[in-house]
Amino acid sequence: MIENEERHGTRAILIAGPTASGKSALALALAQRCGGVVVNADSMQVYAGLRIITARPTEEEERLAPHRLYGHVDAGVNYSVGRWLEDVTAALADVWRAGGLPVVTGGTGLYFKALIEGLSEIPPVPEEVRAQVRERAAGRETPLLYADFAARDPETALRISPTDRQRILRGLEVLAATGRPLASFRNMRRAGPLAGLAVRKVFLAPGRAQVNDRIDARFLAMMAAGGLDEVRHLAARGLDPALPAMRAHGVPWLIRHIRGEIGLDEAVAGAQADTRHYAKRQFTWFRHQLGGFEWLTPEEAADRLPAGA
Repeated sequence: MIENEERHGTRAILIAGPTASGKSALALALAQRCGGVVVNADSMQVYAGLRIITARPTEEEERLAPHRLYGHVDAGVNYSVGRWLEDVTAALADVWRAGGLPVVTGGTGLYFKALIEGLSEIPPVPEEVRAQVRERAAGRETPLLYADFAARDPETALRISPTDRQRILRGLEVLAATGRPLASFRNMRRAGPLAGLAVRKVFLAPGRAQVNDRIDARFLAMMAAGGLDEVRHLAARGLDPALPAMRAHGVPWLIRHIRGEIGLDEAVAGAQADTRHYAKRQFTWFRHQLGGFEWLTPEEAADRLPAGA
């Protein structure tokens, strides 16, 4: 049972799940119960200035238990899974050194995969090369970029959606920096920081209808809490729309509203629909890409916590 983890030599607890499934609340309760530290594994919650629209823990929640890797990256940074793996490896070492239990939670499957299985040894892309690739890509439609990428790295292109501009640009950057396609690095892998360790892995899995209802209600709550103003500040910076922070759920739709292209009701409905589709993909991805996770409903997970946690 989860409440006994600290007595069974478990080095970390991983809580994954779709967006709006209650992961953060469960992680906080566990951290309070075990004297643990909540460690972020959500690729959008790393960004500063986006607490509301990315559903980061509130300041009050962060005071109830230590939290790491939340809001520590500027929205103008092209933060990658490789950068996160470096940061989380250091964070885990800090927690263990202090005698704590890391409770890693989020919905980004690639973060969990890197944590457990490691990453391919892809050389870092120099900033000047990254800037050159993005300058050449500016103004070009994503399908044209994908066609260029597919012609040069067809194996990797098969694993990337033709509409995923960020991953297409990443592939083009690696090609420009190394002269080699991403696919050529697949078998060059370093172990993840949790490889070989005793780890408890939980996937929080409410019913689909419950998730959809929570997504819709949560986005309305975000708007009431000032989410639109948060996005307005982000839009005013004039950042590259291909940056990850600019693609956080709700951000593109609300920016269209801020520019006067669509009404607020349409923006909200579009953001809710996109987030529901994303949650569906999260269920599918974890089911097929990462084994060893115990799938629990929020009620089942709560039953495994001691009373009053």
